[in-house]
Amino acid sequence: MRLPILILHISAGVIGLLSGAAALSFRKGSVRHGAAGNIFFVSMLTMAATAAYLGFMKNRMDNVFGGIFTIYMIATGWATVRKREGQTTKFDWAALLFGLSMGVALVAHGLRVVSGAIASSPGVPIGMPFFLGGLALLAAAGDIRMFIRGGVFGRQRVARHLWRMCFGLFVATGSFFLGQQQVFPVFLRGTNILFFLAILPLLLMIFWLIRIRFTKAYKRPSAKRSGTNDIGSSATEYA
Repeated sequence: MRLPILILHISAGVIGLLSGAAALSFRKGSVRHGAAGNIFFVSMLTMAATAAYLGFMKNRMDNVFGGIFTIYMIATGWATVRKREGQTTKFDWAALLFGLSMGVALVAHGLRVVSGAIASSPGVPIGMPFFLGGLALLAAAGDIRMFIRGGVFGRQRVARHLWRMCFGLFVATGSFFLGQQQVFPVFLRGTNILFFLAILPLLLMIFWLIRIRFTKAYKRPSAKRSGTNDIGSSATEYA
């Protein structure tokens, strides 16, 4: 049972990495960006779900939490641009409760590791549960802010989509380039090349967030075309 799921996990991960790189390369808001983003969405959900399942089967709770966290980030990031500006849905409320529960569970897991109640997984930094838990709570705080403001609009909407999708991609690149170094040639293992590739989505995320929030790169949809709610086919574009 594990082998087919492992093959599916690896295949989805490869497609996710390639489609994620393509989405970052294409003009944001273009049809090609939207198509690559949709492929990225499906492949990353598949990769994360199978990672969580395999982690559960192997009693690797770090993989379980990492997979669930990735699902949350990718799903909420994708949903942000699938609805109109200012619109909130029942999914958003469910995502808020999910994010809060996951953040609390991750922090509680980290406390159990620190206290010695359970052993830390081999190769996993002891602070990783606190890192992911803090991010989950930060994302949930963003959900709360969205409800208080009556939705997200303009640059904030794009930024919300951007950082969640990029961070989901970072989980994949970090797991592959740092966590699976045995698949690379010996001369590459432990080098800064793999480290750079692992953190590249974070660097690009910071670049795009600065570009969207503080430059004129972002163009609001024209009134003529604002009826569509898919970022891949709307006039919401930025170079």
